[in-house]
Parts: sequence; structure tokens; C-alpha cells
Amino acid sequence: MLVRLLYASRAVDARPDIIESILAQSRQFNPPRGITGILCYGGDIFLQAIEGGRAAVSELYGHIQKDPRHKDVVLLHYEEITERRFGGWTMGQVDVSRVNTNILLKYSERAELDPYSVSGKVSLALLEELMATASIIGRA
Repeated sequence: MLVRLLYASRAVDARPDIIESILAQSRQFNPPRGITGILCYGGDIFLQAIEGGRAAVSELYGHIQKDPRHKDVVLLHYEEITERRFGGWTMGQVDVSRVNTNILLKYSERAELDPYSVSGKVSLALLEELMATASIIGRA
């Protein structure tokens, strides 16, 4: 059974090398487990959608909750799915500082990434629009 999980967290340390290490670890860890997804970050906030088998996604989310690089981990949305939306990515990435602010304003009160102040469905819609507008880099 496939599931999609969406969560938000804050980076304990948002230096570019730390973000890169998280992405590199995801790209190595996820493919053998059948996990795909997208990671959006801006400032110190992560917004991530992960898709895959229920057990694999649950295990990964449990690991993220305990990861010392994350704090304020919040589950935004969880659903059983019939197909993946982010199947082409082992872990795509979006740097919000490079995104057209009009996209962010479409889904939020201010032109900044703040999944803590909107619903999980709104955050998922934002990720889908970022994907549709080719704002995602690092498709591998």
C-alpha cells in the first residue's frame, strides 16, 4: 500500500552544507526503500513530502523525528494514495529563496515558507505548483 506523508520541521543549523548533507543522505537512503519525495526549504524551515510503502514511510518519519538536525517536527498530512505525485524524484529540492514570491503569496499571507500557519492540503498544493513551475532542482 502506497502512502504520502507531509511534514514540516525547523533546521537546527541551516547552513548550506548541512542542507546538502540531508539531501545526500536522502538520495542514498531512499531508493533502496522505494521512497520518493520532495524537500522544500526556506530560511530554517523544511517542508517535505515522502511517498512509498506504509512501513518504509513510517520508519523514515520516525527517524526524522529523532534526527538532531530537525526540531519542531509536525505532521501536516498523511494519506493512502493510488499513485505517486513525486515518483520521478528520489529527493527533489526547492530553495524558496529562488522561487517567484507570487507563488508563495498564492498560498500564504506573506511571501515566505510557513507550513506551520497553513493546512497540510495547502502545503501540498504549494509543492505541486512548485513542481509544475519547474522550481524543483536536484531531480536525482
